[in-house]
Amino acid sequence: MQGLHLTADLTHCQCESVWLTDSVRLMERCVFEVDTAGLQPVSQLAHTFPSTHHGPGGVTATVLLAESHLCVHTWPEQAGVTVDVYVCNFGADHSAKAHVLMEALLALFEPVQVSRQTLRRGAFSSI
Repeated sequence: MQGLHLTADLTHCQCESVWLTDSVRLMERCVFEVDTAGLQPVSQLAHTFPSTHHGPGGVTATVLLAESHLCVHTWPEQAGVTVDVYVCNFGADHSAKAHVLMEALLALFEPVQVSRQTLRRGAFSSI
C-alpha cells in the first residue's frame, strides 16, 4: 500500500458563487476534472447544506476513484474551500495525475491564499 495524499485549504476564493453552493454543477465539474486528469471515477455523492443566518449553505462533493478519492468541501459564507486528493499507487504511480487534478481545482476556485499539504502514505520501496 502506497499513495499520495494532497490537501489544500483555500481562502478568499474569487470564483463564481455557484461553485461554492451548487452541488450538481460542482459535482459535474469534479467528475470532468477527474476524467481530464486521467483518473477513473467509479461513484460520486454530493450534499448541499442548508442556509443559515451566516449565508447560503456549502457543499460536500466526493468522487470515489478506482485510485482512491477526491473530496471537496465549500464554505460560501467564508469564501473557503478544502480539497483532498488521495491516490493509491498500487500497480502504477498516479501521483502526477493527482497533481493535475489539484491544480485544476485550484484554478476553478481562484483562491487568494492556499495552504497545501503533501503526505506520502504507506510503505515505499527503494526502487
